[in-house]
Amino acid sequence: MIDEIAAAFRQGDVIPYLGPGVTGLPGEAAPPSLPEKLVQELTAGATVPHKIRNNLTAASQYIENFKHRKTLTCLMAKAFDVDCPPGPFHEWLAAQTQLSLVVHAWYDDLVTKAFKSRGDWGLVQGVTQSEHFGDWVNWFHPDGSAVPTKEFIRDGSGAKAPAEAPEETLAWRTLVYEPLGAVWPASNFIVSDSDYVEVLTEIDIQTPIPDSVQTIRKGRSFLFLGCRFTNQLERSFARQIMKRSSDKHWAVIEGQLTKNEEKFLREQNIERIDASLTAFTAALAETSLAAAAE
Repeated sequence: MIDEIAAAFRQGDVIPYLGPGVTGLPGEAAPPSLPEKLVQELTAGATVPHKIRNNLTAASQYIENFKHRKTLTCLMAKAFDVDCPPGPFHEWLAAQTQLSLVVHAWYDDLVTKAFKSRGDWGLVQGVTQSEHFGDWVNWFHPDGSAVPTKEFIRDGSGAKAPAEAPEETLAWRTLVYEPLGAVWPASNFIVSDSDYVEVLTEIDIQTPIPDSVQTIRKGRSFLFLGCRFTNQLERSFARQIMKRSSDKHWAVIEGQLTKNEEKFLREQNIERIDASLTAFTAALAETSLAAAAE
């Protein structure tokens, strides 16, 4: 199977979908790579009721409500302000110039750090309505500077219509899409209950998902790495981002699956690979390099 996936990578037919687990690949120096670890860091910096201390979205909402949104943003930025270089897999992924799209669904900057060695890519990042009312995403150049966007057009109800991708972004070889935001370059985070409610209210009709992402995903297969699908949020985001893509996908998930995960993989035609993420990513890079050398 790994030969098949490596071949699809070389042809540019794969969209890597990177979850929190990929963040942990560099080892102990890595930023928080589990929601459970992240919420511990947030609650260490702000008092949260005991019954929600282990729930990332609920704890974030409490901090936002009672300590202000800026407090939540600062705590998130602090948690991911870690001096950790990208791991070998991040570096290998950034070297795959044939990839049109990489989805990074966590808050660290290891992916964008790896991509900084290139100048032919760009970033589109989900943003919150509480801090960027009317905007669903922000666009950034490789150096982190913002890409200017056209003014929004209001429809008859007074609501803002989603903005199309700025024209210059269409020339990027690789688009890095961070639907939950990230620490770099502007500390945008979709993390609280209200953040998710706002996005999920519109995501069924694809409004928060950039047109460029919707175009690139057509006919391509997703490879889910470092992801679990144990809760509804994780499944909803993955389902909507991969909508109208290929009918063949893979997910590397080691160990026991929950019933919800089994059902989700079956419904979305995702072939599960029961292997450790460290072993799989190393083997994928090795297989690809060997094939390229032939």
